[in-house]
Amino acid sequence: MADADENSIEVTLLGRGYRVTCTEAEREGLLQAVAYLDGKMNEIKKNSKVTGTERIAVMAALNIAHELLSVKVGGLDVGQVKRRISSIEAKLDAALAQQEKLF
Repeated sequence: MADADENSIEVTLLGRGYRVTCTEAEREGLLQAVAYLDGKMNEIKKNSKVTGTERIAVMAALNIAHELLSVKVGGLDVGQVKRRISSIEAKLDAALAQQEKLF
């Protein structure tokens, strides 16, 4: 059985170290994610009045989630598509509920 330390990596976010478990195949992607998140957190710390690592992390998470939902792939707004699918699902659920009442 592999030692846990063999599958973990020390990362730094906003000057604080964290040990994260990952496979060798995930390591490069994790390091890229850490660099991106650390950049966002430092940007928030520098350009806002938000203080405290936890609050900065939450603000960074919200900003990244907003970016993800605003991503356009080949001119396609992924967030808008997800919202539209949710709307259609709700309409289908309502229609099926009405249909079930008939039988």
